[in-house]
Order: sequence, then structure tokens, then C-alpha cells
Amino acid sequence: MKKDKDSKSHPDLVADWERLFRVFIRPEGQASRATLIKYMDPILYGLNDFLKTHVGITEAISLKELSNDFMDTIICENPEKKLADVISCLIKEIAPYAVNVASPYFVGHMTSAIPFFMVHLKTIVAALNQNVVKLETSKVVSVVEKQVVAKIHRMIYNKKESFYQENVQNTDTTLGVFTEGGTTANLTAMWAARNAKFPPKDGFNGIESEGVVAAYQAYDVNRCVILVSRRGHYSLKKAGGILGIGHQNIIAMDTDTKNRVDLSCLKRTIARLKKETPKTCILAIVGVAGSTETGSVDPLEKLAKIAAANNAHFHVDAAWGGPTLFSKKYKHLLNGIQLADSVTIDGHKQFYMPMSCGMLYLKEPHTLDVIAYYAHYVNRKGSVDLGIKTLSGSREANSLILDSALKIMGRKGYALLIDHGIETAAAFAKEIKKRKLFELWTAPVLNILTYRVCPPAIRKQLESASKEKRREINEKLNTVNRRIQRIQREAGYSFVSRTTLLQDNKPDDAIVVLRSVIMNPMTTIDILKEILDEQEEIFNLQLRDLLM
Repeated sequence: MKKDKDSKSHPDLVADWERLFRVFIRPEGQASRATLIKYMDPILYGLNDFLKTHVGITEAISLKELSNDFMDTIICENPEKKLADVISCLIKEIAPYAVNVASPYFVGHMTSAIPFFMVHLKTIVAALNQNVVKLETSKVVSVVEKQVVAKIHRMIYNKKESFYQENVQNTDTTLGVFTEGGTTANLTAMWAARNAKFPPKDGFNGIESEGVVAAYQAYDVNRCVILVSRRGHYSLKKAGGILGIGHQNIIAMDTDTKNRVDLSCLKRTIARLKKETPKTCILAIVGVAGSTETGSVDPLEKLAKIAAANNAHFHVDAAWGGPTLFSKKYKHLLNGIQLADSVTIDGHKQFYMPMSCGMLYLKEPHTLDVIAYYAHYVNRKGSVDLGIKTLSGSREANSLILDSALKIMGRKGYALLIDHGIETAAAFAKEIKKRKLFELWTAPVLNILTYRVCPPAIRKQLESASKEKRREINEKLNTVNRRIQRIQREAGYSFVSRTTLLQDNKPDDAIVVLRSVIMNPMTTIDILKEILDEQEEIFNLQLRDLLM
């Protein structure tokens, strides 16, 4: 990577009012306009080709080498470059070292290609620069947001038409809120659950006002816990820390053979918690609908019954799997989601929106009343500002992008994408099973699966090995799979991620697996076969001896 040696030496560029005003309202000149057209035209009208030409999955250059070119910490007094030069620099010096998440060979993470029109929509939203915290800085955009929230709410909960007519533009109720991502949505859900569990009463002004210690004293509680499977997202631990209940009280349940929460473990844990003295409060039970590591879906209907029987808030983290509801063929995989008190969905995942967009939906329209905040200059009492019941302050109008995308794609368009991901992942799993070198570790439920390199001879050894010998063999396999993933990533042609899963829920039996996320509509089974071919070649040429 070449550093622009002249980037700090442009004596003709001076920060004065004349230039500032000119830069603020229009391109600096014909050269700048020409550069904008040169690069922005292919981005707007040929995004896929542009990314192929200018962005690699990765480059064979270390982060340390890259870091050495970004050590200057001084902001220049006067401008360093014109707009045309800055854009050229972004395209020539930054883009080649960014990650081409749009490549059909990039199947390792939940960040993927976006439809080309999303760039247009994002550009318009940026140009309008609406701030949806307050009606005075958004006006009709706030109205549109309430409408699109009601549309997705209907997809999840499917209540009667009269319910939506009553609430779609009701300024006193909230069917859902947009957030920066799933982490903030999960936090907001747990925040509302906490406040609802410890409301004001005689001599106590509520947990939001007086804090956790006073709340526990007022309600004769020693601690609060949230129960979720080991596949639960780490954002829930963050929520425990931020909300003051402690992240150690986000209790992970064992999983069954299909990577769903083990219901017997959950029931035993609840029975034990109920016997504790001083009292333990079960704040929430969280179901996962599309886990980050394996794509598994918990038995949501059964979790809903358990939560109701124990007076616990039932939250479903469907940040990944939520849009499966668009698919007529596969929406049954999320049966029970309509029973959730709250549901998280990410727009920047399987709604294929640009970074970043999360959403939280509520079964009951007044759930978020317990987190309402007001200020004299914004979100005043009696106003209809959407920021009253959100953790976020200022935020962009992502709702315009989602609303537009729903009109462009339709339910069937999104269903086609969902079906493709699920069915291609199933075909990939079959291919993995055919190849002797690989072992399918978690079969796909949605469109995520894990597998590992494990030659037949090693598999045979594992079948009869002692506990200690199995651990020794698995450590060697873990090393091999780590290195395969790293070598393939650094080669820059294709990419899968990796994670570590527990065998039989035992911490001392950690298994490193390769993880694939199939969501790019241009990813085909032939491409996935090429990825396996490359992994086989890496193993045979570089790593086979490690298992001797």
C-alpha cells in the first residue's frame, strides 16, 4: 500500500470563507465533478462490478503493515486535499484493503451483498438528513416510520385489522422502534422488562428512578436473572452489565443435539432458582431464532409457555432469522414467535439493508411506556416525538430505506432470498457429507452451518479413544482448522469464518469449526464446492503432517 507522500503539502489550499462556502454547496470545479462522475456513476449503476474491480475480500498484507501507514495523528490547519483527490484516495488506497463482503465467495459472516438500489436509498436518506428523534426534525418521516413498523409488526404478530387501524398512527402507543442494531434492540427489551418488573409502589418510585439496590429492597429480591441458551448473543451479557443486574446473572442453558435450548435444563434451573433464599427474580427468558454461530431456532412455543408460567418477560432474538417469516415454505420454523412479548430483528442482516439498522417489536402497544424520557427542548410531554421511548437520541431515517425496500422487493422477493439461503445451505451440507475429509458439525436449520476438517482415519481414532486421547486429537484438529481458515482468508480468494463450540456442553471439550453463512443470492453450490476444494488443497499441501 502506497502512502501519498504529498498529502501534507498543498500550499494552494487555504481554509477561508470563500473556499469553505464553495465546498459546502457544490463540487470545487470541473475536475472534482469529473472525478465524482467517474467513481460515483459505477457505484450507483454498476455496484457489483465496481466492488469486483476495486475491493478484494482481503489482501495478503498484515494489519501491522497497514497500521504503519496510519500513524499520523495531526489534523492539518489548512485543507490537505480537494474532494476529487479524497475520492481517488478512497477508491485506490482504502477500498483494495477493505473486505468485499459482496463477493459470492465471502460466506463467513452475517454481512453480505446488498441490492444495488440500497445505495440510492441510503444516498437520499443522507441527503435529506432527517433526525427521527423529534417531529420537528423529521415530520412526515416519523409518520412513515410508524407505518413501516406496523407492517413488520403485522408480519410477526398478525393481529386483527382493527388493532392496526387503532395503533398504526396512534401517538400514545408504540408497536416497535428502530435502533442502531440488534445489540441496542436486545438492551431496550431487557430495559423495559426490568422496569416493568420493578414499577413504582408505595414508598418506592420505581427502579428507573431509584436504582437496582432500592428496587431489590422494595421487592424483597436478592438478584435478577435472564435465562437463555448457550447460543444466545453476547449482547445480552452487555445488557446485564448496563442495566445493573450483572452479566453473571445472564445464565446460559445447555443446548440439545440440535443446538436449541435444552428445555429440561431450563426447567431444572427455574426450579432451583425458585428455591433460593433470599429470593431470585426471573426477569426474562430469551428464545433465539437464528443463533449467530449455528443458525439454530429454539422451540419458541414451549419457551413462551414456560415464561408465562413463571411470570417472566419472553423475548425472542430474531435479529438473524426474523425475515424467514416472509417465506411460505419455511416460516413454520419460527412458530411461536407471535407469543413473544418483544422481538428483535436486524435490518442490516436478512432485510439486506446497509449498515446499520436494528428494530425492536412489542406485542403490547404500551410496553415501552416504562422507559419514556422527556426534555424541555426535545421530546416534551404531550409531543408525538418518536425519541420519547427509545434508547437512541439522534438517528437517521432507516425506516425510509426499509419502507422503500419492501415496496421494491415485496414479500415474495424477500421470500426468494430466504428460500435460496436455506436451500443452498442444505445442498452445501450434503456436499460436505460426501467429502471424506470433512465432518458436518451442525446441520443447517436456516442458512448457517458448521463443519470441520477431520479425515476418516482420525474419525476412526476418535470413536475408540479414551477421554484424554480424544482431547489430544481434538486439539490437533482445532489447530488444523484454525490454520485452514486463516490461510484461506489471507489468500484472498474465498472466506469462511470459524468459531468454537462445546461438545456435549462440556467446557473442556471445545471444538474449533468452520462456519458458513449462506445469504448472498449469487452464492451457488458450485462456488461452495470451489471453497471446499481450496480447503482440501490447503490441508493436503500444508497441514496434513500436523495430524501424523
